[in-house]
Amino acid sequence: VQLQASGGGLVQPRNSLRLSCAGSGGIFSDYAMGWFRQAPGKEREFVAAISRAGTRNDYEQSVKGRFFISRENAKNTLYLQMDGLKPEDTAVYFCAARTAVTGEVDNSRARYRYWGQGTQVTVSS
Repeated sequence: VQLQASGGGLVQPRNSLRLSCAGSGGIFSDYAMGWFRQAPGKEREFVAAISRAGTRNDYEQSVKGRFFISRENAKNTLYLQMDGLKPEDTAVYFCAARTAVTGEVDNSRARYRYWGQGTQVTVSS
């Protein structure tokens, strides 16, 4: 599956952004999906994950209650709604996919096989 992330940009603190990740070349609902981010000089880290049908999810502690992951399998699209953005959320955000069993969510970067190209999110006043 090929993944294309979009929706990044420059926003002020406390504002919102919604990232999208469009999938093609595979059966989108076969894949558990995740969002990761990488800030300058840091390793790529887990942000959020969602199961194949979207019934289960998981979040990194610092984004719980502010970020919300969802998917529309009929549109082959993954989303990340980011509210209450903070300067420390500044990073390149990547979507990722891996084959999985029903209900599985995965926060491990190493187990994701397919990656999008990343979209820059900058939070600054």
